[in-house]
Amino acid sequence: MGWHVARVALERGWRVRALVRRLGSVRELEVEETLGDLRDPEAVQRAVRGCAAVFHVAADYRLWAANPGELYASNVQGTRNLLEAARWAQLERVVYTSTVGCIGVPEGGQGTEATPVSLEDMLGAYKRSKFLAEQVALEFARTGFPVVIVNPTAPVGEHDVKPTPTGKIILDYLRGAMPAYIDTGLNLVDVRDVARGHWLALERGRTGERYILGAENLTLRQILEKLAAITGGSVPRLRLPFAAAWIAGAVSTGWARLTGHPPRVPLDGVRMARKKMWVSHEKAARELGYEPGPVDEALRRAVEWFRRNGYC
Repeated sequence: MGWHVARVALERGWRVRALVRRLGSVRELEVEETLGDLRDPEAVQRAVRGCAAVFHVAADYRLWAANPGELYASNVQGTRNLLEAARWAQLERVVYTSTVGCIGVPEGGQGTEATPVSLEDMLGAYKRSKFLAEQVALEFARTGFPVVIVNPTAPVGEHDVKPTPTGKIILDYLRGAMPAYIDTGLNLVDVRDVARGHWLALERGRTGERYILGAENLTLRQILEKLAAITGGSVPRLRLPFAAAWIAGAVSTGWARLTGHPPRVPLDGVRMARKKMWVSHEKAARELGYEPGPVDEALRRAVEWFRRNGYC
């Protein structure tokens, strides 16, 4: 996502500085890279010095970690470090990238920015750390600091380097590593639309407000059907009962704790999948002029990028 946000800024004539942990990380874009880490306050200060605005897109996005404290250090304290540095540098605006995981979703309905939600609703260290990080951003906004929050759903498209858990769904399908599916649902969105949504938030977003950047509410089966249409493959026929998926997640995660290797099926991911994460982006459309397109082309670009770069 950060790559695409940088591309949009460059297209609009801005000079871009990227905080990276490895020089040479931002490929194909003419940006100034500065070495550092969100957990290092001095490195963050160096990164924001002389900037007019910051997009805080970075996060430790893992559904399992041998040391969950790493997620809190990057996502919560890292966000505080960055916002303190931005306030010190007297920046004009910060756009903080939260997640749809911090949005409340009513049973059988669609979540909005106004749906009640609390820390107790957050499953797993990733969601909890992002929820707490969002609270840090809101804390700064309440003091009058110009920070706007965006809540992307599940972005898909090219340049998903790690890949993210969302990209891993696509990659698992391409590798034939998805023999079954469960009855769950996601809101997919083209990562290019999410990047444009970040820019709209910079230009038009109100301080302290949250904006969902999403597109299509789809079941997992519908997503797999779209991938099958793109690749000429088939859709897994077996729908796995939730109880069976939970057992697989528990076994896989238990083994990960013993070996230190990430689980094939993170239990937190299975627990999250019990609820369809369907939301509405109506507020972003109304206040920002956000207009996402269909996700089919983004899925096609993701498939082509994974294949072209040797992931499968």
